[in-house]
Amino acid sequence: MLKLNIKNETSRLRAVILGTAKSNGPIPKVEDCYDPKSIQHVLNGTYPREEDMILEMEAVAAVFKKYDVTVYRPNVIEDCNQIFSRDIAFVIEDKIIRANILPDREDEVEAIRYVWDQVDRANRIVLPEACHVEGGDVMPWNDYIFVGVYSGADYAEYITARTNREAVAAIQDLFPDKTVKSFELRKSNTDPRENALHLDCCFNPLGKGKAIIHKNGFLKEEEYQWLVDFFGKDHVFEITKDEMYDMYSNVFSISDDVIISEQGFTRLNTWLRQQGFTVEEVPYAEIGKQEGLLRCTTLPLIRD
Repeated sequence: MLKLNIKNETSRLRAVILGTAKSNGPIPKVEDCYDPKSIQHVLNGTYPREEDMILEMEAVAAVFKKYDVTVYRPNVIEDCNQIFSRDIAFVIEDKIIRANILPDREDEVEAIRYVWDQVDRANRIVLPEACHVEGGDVMPWNDYIFVGVYSGADYAEYITARTNREAVAAIQDLFPDKTVKSFELRKSNTDPRENALHLDCCFNPLGKGKAIIHKNGFLKEEEYQWLVDFFGKDHVFEITKDEMYDMYSNVFSISDDVIISEQGFTRLNTWLRQQGFTVEEVPYAEIGKQEGLLRCTTLPLIRD
């Protein structure tokens, strides 16, 4: 049996599910895209090629191997985008929670069933149908669980609104000893620079008490300010709209002092090293064209 353990985003990683770009399928039609950035690249003829994305994901797998992390990969489904494993489930404490995702992504859940089945049945959680949630919006942070939401009356009109208030309440019920703190995110179906698809597209807590944040990703300034105050202004790396578009906040921590980051994030990677982090740089810009990056493609199962 797998003994899951995730209390935060930065403790030493021991086991993870890393998505796969194999048999990723043809370039999608605009109407089949789930986010404005993918739409932009389809229209521009710059949508990423499968072979490039496979190479990028293998670079991450190599970093995990270097740090002796056990890596699970989804079973490959023919012509199916299985890159973003964080979308389909997430772990808090010893529980794996299945994300209530877009209906046509059900197959992706089946592809990791062999992992799911290794978890004690009592710790496999399927939320009620009314709860919409994806793992990119959920961040365990010790005594807190940070959750990105959208609760506007026009929720149903946004393909980019993935997590609702019902899910926040359900997560609070599951973990009564924790404080579930939600943040309203800015959504756009058409402009990727005005769209925070998930919380990890505009915020990411790091080791050493640091964090990355993008102010405009938050609909309510006081919620953004709460995070800045929580971590301390001097500990926060503020990113620009263009840097958010490039997914600067979507890095991934192997431990409190080791971070996997995209090789092109020069300003961020310089700052991280100045703060004493070891930065493992990988090429991930092609993956990033689908409005997801390193955190989105990983589903941590066990940390110390």
